[in-house]
Amino acid sequence: MRQALVRQARWQALRLALGTASALGLARFAFGLLLPAMRDDLHWSLADAGTMSAANGLGYLLGALATPVVRRRLGTAATFRWGMVLTAMALAATAVGGDHLALLTARAVAGAAGALVFVTGGVIAARIATGISSGMPIAVYFAGTGLGIVFGGVTIPTLGDRWQLAWACLSVAAGLAALVSWSAARTDEDTPASAAPAGRRPVRPLRRTALAYLLFAAGYITYITFLSAYLADRDAPVSRVAFTWTVLGLAVMAAPFLWSRPITHWPGSRALAALLAILAGGAALPLMSPAEPVILASAILYGATFMGVPAAVTALIKATIPPAGWTAALAAFTTLFAAGQTAGPWLAGLLADHTSTDATLAWTAILCAAAALIATIGARSRLSTAPPTTPLPGGVIETDA
Repeated sequence: MRQALVRQARWQALRLALGTASALGLARFAFGLLLPAMRDDLHWSLADAGTMSAANGLGYLLGALATPVVRRRLGTAATFRWGMVLTAMALAATAVGGDHLALLTARAVAGAAGALVFVTGGVIAARIATGISSGMPIAVYFAGTGLGIVFGGVTIPTLGDRWQLAWACLSVAAGLAALVSWSAARTDEDTPASAAPAGRRPVRPLRRTALAYLLFAAGYITYITFLSAYLADRDAPVSRVAFTWTVLGLAVMAAPFLWSRPITHWPGSRALAALLAILAGGAALPLMSPAEPVILASAILYGATFMGVPAAVTALIKATIPPAGWTAALAAFTTLFAAGQTAGPWLAGLLADHTSTDATLAWTAILCAAAALIATIGARSRLSTAPPTTPLPGGVIETDA
């Protein structure tokens, strides 16, 4: 009976993971792969490119703010499903033409839809995890991002400079993802009680985690936004760009096997601190040498850790806040996340215009290192002052670090 429940939960989580594949892998991160072609065709500066990424982040911010309201009206499952549909439509609109305002609008709508998917999918994954007492569904859900990244790495470079066609292909893929994940987005807990917010300050018990998450959001996004531009500035062939991107996506998909147990069993924010430290080190590697093996090592370390950070934060929320407050807490953290990734690419792009694309990697390394330090201090502070911890379902340790 137990094994049957686990198999069912795994299959549901795998289909649910198409939400992050679409909302993040296709709608957000594929932009970094398309950036060189769009920059050349539309005569963008790096700051212009950063503004386009910031528009996506702003939409994500607005979507995060709206998610609790939409979820109370439609329910968790319906919000996820229609967010998936809206994501596919926004990607199709991005393919229509090169008008700057239209592209900004389409990127913002894609961001808003992505937030609806990200938050409600996280809630559903957390409930699946509780049902089988395992952190596996949460890790699998976030690892779905890697599938979207791999799809982009395999398909987009073959289209050359035809970026409109690439966006159209991404839209079709997002539409298929919406169909396959439709029945996976189900929950038996869409009741008024579960829809209630977790008080007026859902982030307060996790304030150190919130600050680390904000720095992470502002830092991590610049690496994946400008990685292809960094490689293009060094005359990397298309095959190398595609291979690097695909390796990065495969590393994201492998993350659950690496991080499910630490996220589930390590006390407090130890797993979060480790993820952020490795992420910072991976981003810094190309600054030491632009050699291809170093770039690949950087992509592997980045891919294997960056989506583990939201998974670790979701696990901390699940351990610290009652189920009735999960949506409000996840939405609050997603709002912080969106604020960071709205400002990050634009500021890093401005810096890179006055220096080089190396600055975007340094930006990621510095901010993620600072976030790792904050998470480490929070973990030590909690462990030194708290009474013995109490295991929660799935082996997660109750903490407010």
